[in-house]
Amino acid sequence: MKVYETPDALKPLKGESIGTSDWLLIDQARVNLFADATDDHQWIHVDVERAKSGPFGTPIAHGFLTLSLMPGLIASAFAVHGTSSGVNYGLDKVRFPAPVRVGSRIRGQFRLLEWDEIGNGAVQVKIEMTIECEGAAKPACVAESILRFFR
Repeated sequence: MKVYETPDALKPLKGESIGTSDWLLIDQARVNLFADATDDHQWIHVDVERAKSGPFGTPIAHGFLTLSLMPGLIASAFAVHGTSSGVNYGLDKVRFPAPVRVGSRIRGQFRLLEWDEIGNGAVQVKIEMTIECEGAAKPACVAESILRFFR
């Protein structure tokens, strides 16, 4: 994990990698819990036997499950100290180029796209998050995450 002592330490890193998360196993139990939490029980996610004859040959994680793992992936990739708090401000350009097959591992790669002072001691950053699936040719998710850090 990379540690940045203040939000200002990120500023010169525009366009560069700011961290890579640990690998995370996506198992059927996690997919089922997400289905229960969101009431999205589409068979391609939760019906293991039927999914075997589906387009991916196995159940796949919900795209929004993959996206929702971003905070935990960030937490294992980098930390920004010297703040009173940090919040998720939103997302731009979310795409799911490839499925996450149940039983595979994912990790996040994070690259700083923008750094802006927004007043009252706050900094807003836009981070490109690429979630890759171990051994896959395409990423599972690419999103631009906007975070705000308050000093």
